[in-house]
Amino acid sequence: MDTSKSLEENKGVKSGQIIRIEQDQLTRHLDKVVRGTVEETLNALLDAEADRLCQASRYERTQKRQDTRAGYYKRNLATKAGPVQLQVPKLRTLTFETAIIERYKRRESSVEEALIEMYLAGVSVRCVEDITEALWGTRVSPGTVSNLNKKVYARIEQWLNASIEGTYTYVFLDGIWLKRCWAGEVKNVSVLVAIGVDQDGYRHVLGVQEGAKEDKGSWTRFLRHLKTRGLKGVRLFVSDKCLGLVESLADFYPQAKWQRCVVHFYRNVFTAVPKGRMKAVAAMLKAIHAQEDQSAAEEKIVAVTKKLRAMKLANAAKIVEEGSKETLSYYAFPSQHWRSLRTNNPLERLMREIRRRTRVVGAFPDGQSALMLVAARLRHVSATRWSTRRYLNMDRLTENLMA
Repeated sequence: MDTSKSLEENKGVKSGQIIRIEQDQLTRHLDKVVRGTVEETLNALLDAEADRLCQASRYERTQKRQDTRAGYYKRNLATKAGPVQLQVPKLRTLTFETAIIERYKRRESSVEEALIEMYLAGVSVRCVEDITEALWGTRVSPGTVSNLNKKVYARIEQWLNASIEGTYTYVFLDGIWLKRCWAGEVKNVSVLVAIGVDQDGYRHVLGVQEGAKEDKGSWTRFLRHLKTRGLKGVRLFVSDKCLGLVESLADFYPQAKWQRCVVHFYRNVFTAVPKGRMKAVAAMLKAIHAQEDQSAAEEKIVAVTKKLRAMKLANAAKIVEEGSKETLSYYAFPSQHWRSLRTNNPLERLMREIRRRTRVVGAFPDGQSALMLVAARLRHVSATRWSTRRYLNMDRLTENLMA
């Protein structure tokens, strides 16, 4: 009885080992199949892209052909499916700058952000290894983490200082306050951000820079930075009434108009309005910006100011009287653009996302670290559909000028 029982147990152990071995082999086989499929697909896409550049397939003789093939060079690429080897086509005269690998990199660009976040949040080396394996499919050794961060910082720095190509009709400006450690104390540091709408109606991140505080000196440095890198063609800046910003704009872009964010203006008025009357005052303010043209809006300002004084809201009336005209600049542009121009909402949405992503860090060790993480988030956003989806129809602007 005992002998047969022992034999059955041994048989159970062996059969369990056999099953595990088969499972391991199956897993390795599946990994190999997936990796092979990814490699085959990417290489096929590269060949198709080369055909489009040449305007002919390999060995095809047509009058439309622009170039001929000159072989391949091999390139390794780490993917979530594991390392794959690409065969990148070479052309005889044209430069083959593949968009396939660039698009793939953009999908993985959040890795840069993750590395910075892990570093700043004090994540353990073991966790860094596990996370990088999940993101890349390969483990990053502890000794290379600091080197990776240096490379990431260098790439972001290059992106921050790249030339601004083309013209940007509308530019949105804002700043975000973050916490940083300074001489043992936690203090505020501001990061200034600019996004623009180009001549084709697409949005782009134009610049990110650290500012000690949102004052004239910080905005002057930021605008000089944008101007030096080639920002031109701006017809309208949209922002809150930040200290020193309006004066700095006049120094660098005297021909451009300035639009004060309507939402921020409303908030300023509400500081002088009792809670019980806010709803009524909000309706009055919205009526100003619901007029058919600037002349009608200015007439409405006069009426609203009189009504506020009749309601014994003298301070609110003074704010409306002195600042309302700063919120009417958008009337000089096509009516189809008004909704997008009278507030700083396009940039505010990005700022909310930045706050969400930086909350995990708490207090940054220095301003440079804060700048790098904000820039990494914006760089990732700029590589998504955010910048490839047309935001405004700029043909309306041409029609407006002709009218």
